This record gives sequence, structure tokens and C-alpha cells, in this order.
Amino acid sequence: MRKELLNKVKRVVVKIGSRVLTDSDGSLDVAVIAQICDDISVLRSKGVQVLVVSSGAIAAGRSELGLTEKPKTIPQKQAAAAIGQTRLMHAYEQGLAPHGLKPAQVLLTSEDLGSRQRFLNARATLDTLLGFGIIPVINENDTVVVDEIKFGDNDNLSALVTNVAEAQLLLILTDVKGLFSADPGKDPDAKLISVVKGVSREVERVAGGSGSTVGTGGMATKVAAAKKAGKNGVPTIMVAGKQSGIISAALRGEDVGTMFLPLDAGLNRRKHWIAYTLKPAGRVVVDEGAREVLLKKGKSLLPSGVVQVEGRFDRGGCVRLCGPDGKEFARGLSDYSSGEIARLAGRKSREIEDILGYRYGDVIIHRDNLVVL
Repeated sequence: MRKELLNKVKRVVVKIGSRVLTDSDGSLDVAVIAQICDDISVLRSKGVQVLVVSSGAIAAGRSELGLTEKPKTIPQKQAAAAIGQTRLMHAYEQGLAPHGLKPAQVLLTSEDLGSRQRFLNARATLDTLLGFGIIPVINENDTVVVDEIKFGDNDNLSALVTNVAEAQLLLILTDVKGLFSADPGKDPDAKLISVVKGVSREVERVAGGSGSTVGTGGMATKVAAAKKAGKNGVPTIMVAGKQSGIISAALRGEDVGTMFLPLDAGLNRRKHWIAYTLKPAGRVVVDEGAREVLLKKGKSLLPSGVVQVEGRFDRGGCVRLCGPDGKEFARGLSDYSSGEIARLAGRKSREIEDILGYRYGDVIIHRDNLVVL
């Protein structure tokens, strides 16, 4: 099954974690980077386009600043990233050069992908680089990023890049062989899970949390990335990144690591952007009748189903949709601002113009701009 699926892959996002790229003292491991670049060249020789989402900048800069542990403050992280990013790119440049390949640095923040225009600009840039045979090396722009515009971790970023670049596979290189049935460090009977069909709550429970002192992610963030990629109809493979030839082995369809298969064809690219890239600016609470209609019949949200609106947002803002229990079940782009929705809550569509003096349409959120989570 793996071979048949992977034979169709012509564009892959390779996410490389900090613990793969660094040695025991936290310094950048150029030998591992060279090894990864060797594998990338094998894929390129077979006509597969490769985008790299690379951690390691902060870890590389940490030693240059004389820090013995992971930076704790944003200024420390930004300073480490400013130094480390140049060293990281130099390592990729040296690793790719013997194969006649060149890297290009691409730094992003969530604001870059939260704007539809900038999202499309990023896609065009990546397409152009790949068209010239360049290897984009993508990282979060840690030198300017703050908590409000962070992706959270590069696992999440890699899932979003998979959508931006329209890749057919996400390959996550980490410091373990894949997802185990239990923590292999604590349970000697833990077994490597070869295939996961859809990321269920049980799978998320098994993934647990982060235990790294080098990176920001853990198994939970990698499984979350696989879930997001799966919502786009894209499979994910998680493998031990330091193993020589592991990228080529994974793309050949060998039974390595853990493969996460999507349950269905996935969301279209725009709905994936709404659900997983945009940051909601507010919350709209709907009654049970509206929730049922939105969940089961794929209808638009009418003003009559709105109970309450929270937050401040303009027309076109991304909002969370919550049922009477307060739990989010969908996200969407609003046709009206928060102030307008507050005035229209519980009213009929035919009353919109009488209440506001104008109308943009009969619905609060059109079904084409609404994603059930």
C-alpha cells in the first residue's frame, strides 16, 4: 500500500526537528545535515520536488551566545535565531553544493499566511523556487515573531506549508522511530505503530506531550501536524531523522516509522486555510437547532440561529462557531461585523435591511466560507 501511494508523490515537505539537527551539547550537527542533503539529492534525481521546514536556528545560535540551556525569553530567542539562522543556511548550502543543488531561505510568520493575498504570494514564491530547482528551506521568522503571531512550533508550520505548497506528502524527521503504543522509555512492551488511519482522540492521547529541552514540539505536536495534513487529504510519515538514508527509504515505500493516512479526500485548500491557518478574532454562539443544521445538513448560518457574539471583528473576519455548551464545532468567515451580528442575533433574514439600513446578504456565514471541525 505504501509503495503504491508514494509512487504518486511529486512534491514533499520534509520537516526536520531541532533534536535531529543538533548533537549532544546542542550544537548544530553539520554531518547530519550533509546526510539529509544527500537524501534530498536522491529525491531530486527522481523528479521529486522537496521543501524543507527546518528547526535548529535557535539551537545553533544558543551556543554562540554562550547559553547552556534553551533560551527562555523572547529577546534571547530572537538573538539566538538571528545568529543561528545564518549558520543553519550555511550548513544546508554546504550540504547541497556537492549535488549541484542550492537552498533558498524562506522565513514566515502566521500573519504571512493569515492574509489570503500573502498566502497566495507565498505559494507563488515557493512554486517559482521549485521551478528553478531550488530547495526552499523554511523556518519561522523567530527574529521578529512574538507570541501573538507565532505558529507555535515547526510541526504546525510544516502542516501549513504542506497546504501552501500543495505537496502530496509530509515527512517528519524526529528523534524517535515513530509513534509507539506507549512511551518506549517507560514501557518495555511498547510497540511501534506502522500505520494510523485518521488521528483519533485515542491516538492523540497516546502521543502525550513535549519532553524536549532543545525544540518546542513533542510527539503531540507531530500528531497534530499529521492530523492537519490529513484534513487536506495528505498523508504524513514520521521517522527517525538521524538514520542514514531514511528519507529515501520512506519515499521508496519501505515499512519505516509511522504513516498517518487521511480518512478522506480532505478539505479544499481555501477551507483548510480557514480552519487551520487563520486565527479567529471572535466567537459566535448559536442555538442547538442552528448547530444541528450546520453539522448535518451543510447549510449556511442565518441570523435567526445566533444567540450571542463575542470579540470584535470586521466583515470577513474569522470566527469560532460554538454551540449552547460553549464548545467550538466550526469556523468561518463572517459576512457581517461583530457589531452588526449583535444587532441581528435571533432575527429573520428578511429583517436585515430594516435593522441595519443595508444588507450584504441573507446569511451571517455562507456555507462556502464555513468549515466543520
